[in-house]
Amino acid sequence: VIDVGGHTLGHIAFYFPEEKTAFVGDSLFSLGCGRMFEGTAPQFWSSLKRLRALPDDTIIYCAHEYTESNARFAMSVEPGNELLVKRAEEIKAKRSRGEPTVPSLLGEEKLTNPFLRGDLSDEIRKNVGATSDDDDATIFLKIRQGKDNFRG
Repeated sequence: VIDVGGHTLGHIAFYFPEEKTAFVGDSLFSLGCGRMFEGTAPQFWSSLKRLRALPDDTIIYCAHEYTESNARFAMSVEPGNELLVKRAEEIKAKRSRGEPTVPSLLGEEKLTNPFLRGDLSDEIRKNVGATSDDDDATIFLKIRQGKDNFRG
């Protein structure tokens, strides 16, 4: 059991290392993460870092199929990420055929999910208005606020 508070205070995830599987609820989505209803940005960022630390071959089962919408937001903050561009195209094609996009692979999320990349991507930081004085939790908050207000 992993504490992934942030979406709600007591949010948890279940990780099964032998099965290479994590059930993450609303903490992490394919190309996204949950809204902050009760938690704080530092708490949520710490939770996402705990999930990001799992092995790349971990299969992530999230609670909702929001991937296509999340892809549009991700493209707005990191359009120069070639892996994201390719993934967004694949997602759009799958959804047009009525196919699911979850579960996802954590290694792919690490390379394309903006909520796992705010401390890694200059492009994301620039596009959400982060400054050099912002710590990683503040950058995460700016990404989350960007998604909360996104209308694309």
